[in-house]
Amino acid sequence: MEKLLEHFNKLLQETKTDFHRYIYSKINWNSRMIGITGPRGVGKTTLILQYIKENLNPNTALYVTAEDFYFADHKLLDLADSYTKVGGKHLFIDEIHKYKNWSKELKLIYDYHPELKIIFTGSSILDINKGVSDLSRRAIMYQMQGLSFREYLQLFHHISTDIYGLQDIITHKVEIPESIHPLPLFQDYLKRGYYPFALEDTYDQRLRQIINQTLESDIPLYADMNVSTGRKLKQLLAIIAKSVPFKPNLSSIAEMLGASRNNIADYCLYIEEAGLISQLRDATGGVRGLGKVNKIYLDNTNLIYNLAHENSNIGNIRETFFFNQTRVIADVIASPASDFLINDITFEVGGKNKKQKQIQNIDNSFVVKDDIEFGYMNILPLWHFGMTY
Repeated sequence: MEKLLEHFNKLLQETKTDFHRYIYSKINWNSRMIGITGPRGVGKTTLILQYIKENLNPNTALYVTAEDFYFADHKLLDLADSYTKVGGKHLFIDEIHKYKNWSKELKLIYDYHPELKIIFTGSSILDINKGVSDLSRRAIMYQMQGLSFREYLQLFHHISTDIYGLQDIITHKVEIPESIHPLPLFQDYLKRGYYPFALEDTYDQRLRQIINQTLESDIPLYADMNVSTGRKLKQLLAIIAKSVPFKPNLSSIAEMLGASRNNIADYCLYIEEAGLISQLRDATGGVRGLGKVNKIYLDNTNLIYNLAHENSNIGNIRETFFFNQTRVIADVIASPASDFLINDITFEVGGKNKKQKQIQNIDNSFVVKDDIEFGYMNILPLWHFGMTY
């Protein structure tokens, strides 16, 4: 355990606390068991280390990662037993999905040690969702995504602004400091502002590593795939990245990849749950994944620029941004007449020359335009939708 404590203390000293992700204040840290999921690279490790540094006695808190070699010949349950005997009160376990049978052991830890609070994180959302069923009524789950445009402004440029809800946006209440021109910053955000590690020089390389690790390791491990099937996941993602935007034809894709039609739907679900794509569904059967898939987008615009390069399509980028940012605060579904429907509000997304034609006969509808700083009437700037969290 000494090595684990040494590693933990080193990480704690290096953790900065001058910027917090949106979800930090939303978590009920007093819960006995907390799970935080999200794609690789969105800042889950920093989040929990910040909480320890700012709120806990490091002598009664322990951070470990399930990827540590310590767990090659030690059990989580044994670590919890030993740690509580020396006065441990908080156990933080990062990348929990890397530990075999993690949910069963967490359940035992929860039942055997009522004095211990457990916080775990996982990047493989599929595996986490599968394991959470074993932790019914024990774990409080939170899902975290990458930086909003508002968070990017704060982290990268030290520009602080308020959070604005959907009603604030459609009534033109969004404000930022008058000296700031948002459009150049917004263009940079679309290319390299979604992941906090974009502050590092090796951003593109690291993002590609995350994509490869997700497709070559996380998903195949969960779905028990062989190497050739894992390769098909990469081919499928490449097809989606270069499409404008991608309207799924499962039979056509299956033929291109040499896979069965039924498998393609499963592949898309795996990639979606791993945080690399988002599937826009219609209202048939309701929201939350029950409707028919209408379009498939890459999860965020940084992935488009990283994967599609010169083939990046501006219309695809705009829609991807809108979908990515609004889904945090609302259920977003495909509009039968336009692009998106949120509650009873219709949104048509385009450039500054976008016309009203598609929504002219639709009540409570708005045109969301890129490349404009200010909105008026039912015209809304696209960048405003990055201020929602």
